[in-house]
Amino acid sequence: MTGGTDGTGAAGPAGPRPLAVLGAGVMGTAIAALAVGRGLPVVLVDVDPEILRRAASAVRGQVRMAQLLGKLPRDEPSGELTTTTDLDAVAGCRAVVEAVTERAETKSKVLAEVSAVVAEGTLIVSNTSAIPIDEQAGWVARPGDLVGIHFMNPPYLIRTAELIQGPRSSAAAMDAAVRLLDDLGQHGVLVGDGPGFVINRILQRMINEAARIVADGVATPEAVDEVFRGCLGHPTGPLATADLIGLDNVADSLEVLRERTGDTGYEPCDLLLAKVRAGDLGRKTGRGFFDYGGTTS
Repeated sequence: MTGGTDGTGAAGPAGPRPLAVLGAGVMGTAIAALAVGRGLPVVLVDVDPEILRRAASAVRGQVRMAQLLGKLPRDEPSGELTTTTDLDAVAGCRAVVEAVTERAETKSKVLAEVSAVVAEGTLIVSNTSAIPIDEQAGWVARPGDLVGIHFMNPPYLIRTAELIQGPRSSAAAMDAAVRLLDDLGQHGVLVGDGPGFVINRILQRMINEAARIVADGVATPEAVDEVFRGCLGHPTGPLATADLIGLDNVADSLEVLRERTGDTGYEPCDLLLAKVRAGDLGRKTGRGFFDYGGTTS
């Protein structure tokens, strides 16, 4: 890998500098697939070698599926995917996208460590669902290098993302983020900072209320989502969306929103927490509010 910190991804002697993705879970894998499918080399980092092994296979599968659907180019070479447990491998990357679990203690540790590895001026992106960017800016060595990009899942199908400018995000970092989104074929909508930003400030509350309606016996999960699809034109419905996100991630995001807004409406409902405790986390485990026919990984 070559050095340089201009955020352009310009090719060096060994080719274009890679994009680093931290976290090989559902979202990190999907972001890696998007980048690889757009021809960008990617360094995917996780602490668990087995998770990385499964993620490498998942990235290949997602790229193929997206190409078949016409959502990623078929006639252009894919980027190279490198998987590693060594965080130092991101030192020469054009930018870093953090996509670890939505828990402040985990994100703060990862962001502090990566900001000590990369050079000044390297774009650091948080794919946070709910934690304010300015809060996270206190965890990195250079707050101006940090911005938020909230990718939707899967990003190779949903081409719009929230681009979050924190109070300390520099103009150079925002410019680099726009260039990165362009290279990924994404449209960024600029929004301000705050718990949950736009999408999750609304969506997570909606999911929680939908789960409460099921728990109260007002409607089945099938009925809730059918009403949303048929009456509001929602493509999936809130509970199928929750299963796609991962019910553990939904619960974590709700906790973040409750803590940072003081609004008890974000308190995760008992049914949601019971499903998390039972390991019924949605599509990634084969069962959540709906049954997907067994464990998927």
